[in-house]
Order: sequence, then C-alpha cells, then structure tokens
Amino acid sequence: MLTTQEQLKYSRQIMMDKIGEQGQIALRNAKVLIVGVGGLGNPVSLYLAAAGVGTLYLADGDTIELSNLPRQIQFSEQDINQNKADVAAEKLNTQFPDSHTEAIDDMLNQELCDYYLPQVDLVLDCSDNIKTRYLINQACVTHKVPLVIGAATGFDGQQLVVDPRDKNSACYHCLFPASMKAPTNNCQTSGILGPVLAIIAGMQALQAIKLLTGSGISGNGTSDNGKQNNAQINQLNLFDGLSNQWQQFNMKKQKNCTVCGGLK
Repeated sequence: MLTTQEQLKYSRQIMMDKIGEQGQIALRNAKVLIVGVGGLGNPVSLYLAAAGVGTLYLADGDTIELSNLPRQIQFSEQDINQNKADVAAEKLNTQFPDSHTEAIDDMLNQELCDYYLPQVDLVLDCSDNIKTRYLINQACVTHKVPLVIGAATGFDGQQLVVDPRDKNSACYHCLFPASMKAPTNNCQTSGILGPVLAIIAGMQALQAIKLLTGSGISGNGTSDNGKQNNAQINQLNLFDGLSNQWQQFNMKKQKNCTVCGGLK
C-alpha cells in the first residue's frame, strides 16, 4: 500500500486509470538503469525520480564541461570537472528523497552490464556513441531486459523501444547492423539544441513509465487480451524540430540478426 503522503504527492498520477495505485506501487518498486547522464540522461532521470521510481542507477564516466551546461540542466558552473553521475545522483537524492539514486561513475562495459542488468527492470540508453549503444542493446537482449533508446543531433531526434521479452521484438542491431555502420553523428560533430533533447528525453521517460506500470507491449501493438497498447515495439519514432513533426516507421525483427535473431 501507499502511504498517506505518497497518495497525496502522486495523486495526479494515481487518478489516471492507466496508472492508479497499483501502477504507483510498481514505480516505487522499480529499478532502472540510465546509461549516460548528458543531455538526455539529465531530464530522463529528473522525470523518473519525480514520478516516484524507487531506484535509479546512473552510469557515466564523463566529467562536466562548460559546453554541457546549455542542455544538461541539472549541472551548474560549480559542478565543472566533477563526474556527471556523481553530481546528478547527489542532486536527485536531495530533491527526490522517495527515490534512491546510485552513481556508477564509470563508462558502461560488459562487466558492469552483466552485474547490473539482472538487478533492473528497465534500461534507458541516453548515451551518445555507437559503441555503447551496441553494447547496451546486446546486453539487454542477452538478459531479456526492456530497453528504451533515445538519440538526438541538431534539430532531429529518434526514439525506439526494444523488449526482448517479446519474441517478435526487433532490436537496435536489426535497424542498424554493425556491418552497415550506424550513423555516427553526435552533438560534438553536428551540434544540438537543448529543447530537442528535452523532447526526446520526455518521450523516453513516458515510455519507461508506461512499461513499468504495466502497459503491455507486443509486436502488433496489441496486448494478450486484444486491447491496444500505449507503447509499442518495432516502431521507430523520428522527430524533426524544424518542422515540429513526428514520423513513425514500422520495423520487423530480422531473422538473420546476429543479436536477437536466434531468440525464441
């Protein structure tokens, strides 16, 4: 059961039919790994902590630089040269005491993936490099942990849900096989606007909350009881910040995918 204080604090979420008290309890019990505490990881962690997610793990080995500040909204000039995960965790623990945030002040590697993924209910990829993205995708498929991917450069952003628990779910490698060399543009090469990151991060947080509160996901967008789901796998969402338009593209699991193709 929720405490009286929790019922009051999260009342606007609890009154929603798709969440309710059971959904709020699910958020309180959830453990989420956020990989990357930059332009996406900053707002994502704020929204999830504010929503009442019980445990957040923040993984990032980078330190804060002056050029980060226009879009990495948790940080200030006083935080420069400090580790991003450490600073964000300290601030989130102070601002949102209901949520415990733990810093992983190192770049995610295979060893860390194998340690943390069995402990968490969901992973959010907020990283900004392809090597890490492939690593996370592979690890989530291996450990059958849902993954919410976000990326943004310039005025453009993209978001994708991968759910290895569903045998029909495509993965990131299905979309961008390593042999085809996925796009390598990032904010260092193409620039970025903070509001674009906020939009993609908001979508990631929304998908995460729907997953954690029990919105079923399947390859055809319907749950086992035939009802339409509120979040979907196999759908690449693209945002164009110049035209203010979203586009959705359907994907298919690739049977010959070297990452998820052999899963049953």
